Amino acid sequence: MRISGAESLVMEALWGRSPLAAEDIVAEVANPQGWTEATVKSLLNRLLKKGAVAAEKDGRRFLYQPLVSRPDYVQAESQGLLDRLFDGRLAPMVSHFSKRQALSEQDIAELRALVEDLDNER
Repeated sequence: MRISGAESLVMEALWGRSPLAAEDIVAEVANPQGWTEATVKSLLNRLLKKGAVAAEKDGRRFLYQPLVSRPDYVQAESQGLLDRLFDGRLAPMVSHFSKRQALSEQDIAELRALVEDLDNER
């Protein structure tokens, strides 16, 4: 399932806490993006059609909750990026970023620690 950048902002609100009514989602995401209530409701409807969220009637309103977990979404998006741009391999991606923009000392330290942890697990 492909979730657009705009839709992911709605999902972030739902991943943060749910279920939420449309007006709660509007209150959280509309103003920072300059969106109207109608825009947020359109995004919710697109997410419903994709099966990314569910809506349950609660009196005169609907409560929305995610059907896709954030870790599953991040995994799919990350793998998609790797597959599309780097033949599914992580090392070429890290190499690309190291050549295109300087990695901070913190980035390098975190990468070293990650590699050490992976070595220790094997």
